[in-house]
Amino acid sequence: MKITVISDTHGQHKQLGAMSGDVLIHCGDMFNLFEPSGYDVDMMDHWFGKQKFDLILCVGGNHDNNLQDRYEVEGNPFNNAVFLCDESYEYKGIQFYGSPWVPELYQQAFFKENEELEEAWSKIPNETDILITHTPRKGVLDKSSRGASYGCPYLSKALERVKPRFHCFGHVHNSAGSLTKNGTTYINAAMAGRRHELVRGGFQFEI
Repeated sequence: MKITVISDTHGQHKQLGAMSGDVLIHCGDMFNLFEPSGYDVDMMDHWFGKQKFDLILCVGGNHDNNLQDRYEVEGNPFNNAVFLCDESYEYKGIQFYGSPWVPELYQQAFFKENEELEEAWSKIPNETDILITHTPRKGVLDKSSRGASYGCPYLSKALERVKPRFHCFGHVHNSAGSLTKNGTTYINAAMAGRRHELVRGGFQFEI
């Protein structure tokens, strides 16, 4: 199964053109918190519909206020993608799990307090093969350009229990990349630079 992972497109998704494969994963920050004109969920859904994948899975990020608002009223905000919010999705024997929550950014989308984060991450099933979040775990591909660590320690605790084969996320643009640690491959698929311009492509892997 060929999987493509993207994240932090911040309203610039049209620059990516058409992609293809088995599964596309978007790890959140589809929009730009500071530019409300880019907040068009339906246009994002239209773009998803043009991509040549058998399945598209996504979570929200801290810039996706409009996505959170739509989800709370209507449920899945997309027709052409599956939005995961503390949910599992099984596809061809592979167990996916998606959750959008972020720490510390209390005035932005999908924020939870520490106790709420610990509760949310405790729901991740042990049998998860591919975990999809917006935030990284603490200390893994989570460093800003100034060296600050923005990962979630409560997610780290959950990952010690779950040990998925892959953990896909974004959020910290400066730490995009991948590494394998203790049997889990971590993929920070953030595509944007400091000014939210797209500076890199997506990541691909097979499972």
